[in-house]
Amino acid sequence: MNTDAFSSPPGKKGSSVSRFFQRKDVLVLLTIILVAAVVLGVAYWMDQQRYVYTDKVQVDAPLIKLSPIIGGVLKEVYVSQGDRLYAHETVARIGDEMIKTQVSGIAVIVNKDIGSLYGPGQAVVTMVDPTQLRLIAQVQEDKGLALVHSGEPVKFTVDAFDGKEFEGRVESVSETSHAGDVVFNISDQRQTQNFDVKIWYDVNRYPELQNGMSAKVWILKQ
Repeated sequence: MNTDAFSSPPGKKGSSVSRFFQRKDVLVLLTIILVAAVVLGVAYWMDQQRYVYTDKVQVDAPLIKLSPIIGGVLKEVYVSQGDRLYAHETVARIGDEMIKTQVSGIAVIVNKDIGSLYGPGQAVVTMVDPTQLRLIAQVQEDKGLALVHSGEPVKFTVDAFDGKEFEGRVESVSETSHAGDVVFNISDQRQTQNFDVKIWYDVNRYPELQNGMSAKVWILKQ
């Protein structure tokens, strides 16, 4: 009896088996990728739980205002915005009074309106002391503030330096708050309270960080 009519065309059976195993391999690969993605996602989530995060952060230093004691007409200005200043350097002359720095720093605002009248306490030059630069981070009271304490390590990024990671530590947490966004619930509306967290970093290690830059911080929970 001729069985050729009942046999599979040459190569068809092998091709079907091959396609089966190919599909199986693809499914196995997709399963591995899915499992890996889940594991990495869980690991990332667990790592993030170790930190208090905020993106409301700015590099900041107290402004030092150089102004006359007596007051008078602005006669001369000897510096420009961005200049590095030395301690006891003369920056301007108002009337017969020489306006001088007390510490070294950087001029951030310089008024050059020669002939204008400046009264006592009215700044003609404003400067910052780079050694006093800190990160000022706003942390909401319900976003882990109770877990933030002095001395805790911090990692942070600065918007101007995409992807670069810096290190610091918590210096202090403000004792008073300032109002944040309005939070609505079923019964009422109230404002969340933000607290300033001051973060120290080594200004000699990171001289590229400048007053006013924006940042994001991750404070390690202890």
